[in-house]
Amino acid sequence: MMRPPAQVMRLDRMGAMHATRLSFLRVLLRRAQRERWEVARSAWALDARGFGHAVYRVRTPRHTYSLVAFSQDLPPERRTDRVIAEAWDTSYVLYDGVPDAAEIARLAENVPLQEAGRFTARDLVLSRANKSVRLFENVARTLAAGQQPDAGAVEDVGYLMRTTAVYGNGKFGIADRAEIADRPEFAAPFQAEMLTVWLIRAFTVDLVEHRARALAPATAVRLAPDLRRRFGVGNATGLGMAPFLVRHPLLLHRWMTARETALARVRALPDSAAWPDFVRHLHAARAALAHWHTDDPVQAPHIVALLGDLDQLAKQPRQSWESLYRWAESALTLEGQEYTVSLLLEPHGALVDDLCETMSADERDAVAIDGRMECAALRALIARHYAWALVLDFAAPAATARFWYVSAEKLEPRLGERAEERGAELEQPLSFARDVARLFAELPQSGSVAGFLMRTPAWRHVVRRVQVAARYPYAEIRDNLIGAAMRPIDLLRCKLAMFGAARFDPRSDRWLRITLFQGAPFPDELAAAAEDALGRAA
Repeated sequence: MMRPPAQVMRLDRMGAMHATRLSFLRVLLRRAQRERWEVARSAWALDARGFGHAVYRVRTPRHTYSLVAFSQDLPPERRTDRVIAEAWDTSYVLYDGVPDAAEIARLAENVPLQEAGRFTARDLVLSRANKSVRLFENVARTLAAGQQPDAGAVEDVGYLMRTTAVYGNGKFGIADRAEIADRPEFAAPFQAEMLTVWLIRAFTVDLVEHRARALAPATAVRLAPDLRRRFGVGNATGLGMAPFLVRHPLLLHRWMTARETALARVRALPDSAAWPDFVRHLHAARAALAHWHTDDPVQAPHIVALLGDLDQLAKQPRQSWESLYRWAESALTLEGQEYTVSLLLEPHGALVDDLCETMSADERDAVAIDGRMECAALRALIARHYAWALVLDFAAPAATARFWYVSAEKLEPRLGERAEERGAELEQPLSFARDVARLFAELPQSGSVAGFLMRTPAWRHVVRRVQVAARYPYAEIRDNLIGAAMRPIDLLRCKLAMFGAARFDPRSDRWLRITLFQGAPFPDELAAAAEDALGRAA
């Protein structure tokens, strides 16, 4: 039995999600290994300081792609994770094919500018990253001296570079999603973006080793393989990504349905034959979580509680997966319950991995409005699927304390405080709990939806939303997204967990840092990597 949307689609639970084997970076790695993708560094034009460009070529069974990486000198005063930055240590483009000299020259003029550059349909993904001030130069100098960096420091930071954006889907003139959606390697969600980040990770390690050799050619050594794998790619993500799940209800439904179907399949198994593998993954998780640190006053105690939850989980005797999940649901915190979900899926790839093929969506299916529906039937849908919204008191100031708007400077979503800031008249239509409640109050008892919308067309987006939620039960987040208690970081956490992120480190309730691909194989290791190595990527 699948968990009901009323349980799953709440912000506090979505904000406690963790990566699973269905996460998008895991999907990418399994396909790359299965299809024997060939990755080669085809160009390396960097000077002794590590400035210049490099190209990494990827051959899949049907297409060839190239990551073109640019590294430049960035004064410390210009280094910032904020989206308003105009310069970065490194910048990247995932290119469709193999760029010739003329294309490299074009990219060199535009990619380091990011938003301010000019791009073509050959450019699939844009990204940029800054070095870890704490770790990059320290690792380079340690390797230059012929020594390996401190494993504890590597584990605690987890990356040499931290991306501040990974743009796809037509952003700033690059290729639209439709250009590549029919390619098998990119059919699953965000595969081009995950490929970009995986290759960025390879570049960052090559760059730090290059820097070490330049500092001391006679003594420099390469990173030890086990230590090398402990480097992932950092990422700083903020409000710009938060409304994505709200604006893509059908996609959200596909993601959550796949996850909940996978859990239901495991819980329905007649025996727990994979118990030894489950225990092994549990022990590995406990060891990895010891290095998850944050100063956030909300997340920090959750991590402590999660470690305690996993200690309790490790003491459980062998039993059915159903009884183990039921125990976790009654005994553990939300963070512990959702981590248990991830662990339950881990040893059952043969049972659940096919669900990865169901996680994309043609969102045109969520556009049409059924105008033939009677208003009474629409009222019944609201009463059934939005009962949680109808009981909220939107006359209370706290219930409408915030509003979503788009920054004129960066054209990205922002969150305003209604009582303190101007601009509420520019509010984006993301407050569906309030708007559905208002629609319910205005809907007549009789007549067609088409007639109602002809008289009051401003309700079209809300009517569409109700009809979508009725058809796709995991499409709606069942919380007030403009309330004073809403934490945007819960939206970010859910989406990033689906990507495969780990080590969520909130810097406020509006942005956080994460790590991607830590523990995963590098391109040169992928062919020989065991399933467990792909598992550790999450």
